[in-house]
Amino acid sequence: MNKVVHFEIPFDDESRAQKFYQDVFGWQITKFPEMDYFLAVTTPSDENMKPKEPGSINGGLLKKDLTGNHPVIVIDVPSIDDHIAKIESAGGKTIMPKVEVGDFGLYARVQDTEGNIIGIWQTLKAC
Repeated sequence: MNKVVHFEIPFDDESRAQKFYQDVFGWQITKFPEMDYFLAVTTPSDENMKPKEPGSINGGLLKKDLTGNHPVIVIDVPSIDDHIAKIESAGGKTIMPKVEVGDFGLYARVQDTEGNIIGIWQTLKAC
């Protein structure tokens, strides 16, 4: 069984979105180095930003684009290529092809049979 490990919330206005999530939920928002991406820490985390509390996840904020105008859950998979093939054979489709995220992992966005967009993640390097 693959688990939900992350979420992403798109924004139009970076400052406004950061202020909203910090003020309303108390999240710690920090810019991810060398990327146009902001980490949203929602729970006590270790030095590698991994949640300390079982069942909790952190997420991110990113600029809206063609692949995402709504929040996206991200599911961890052992092989992104195998899961893209499984998704497509089950009637889903690839919305954003696989990309490398530094040396941390591989990421893609896919659409399920109901039109929902989800992220899939393959870890390459343990953080």
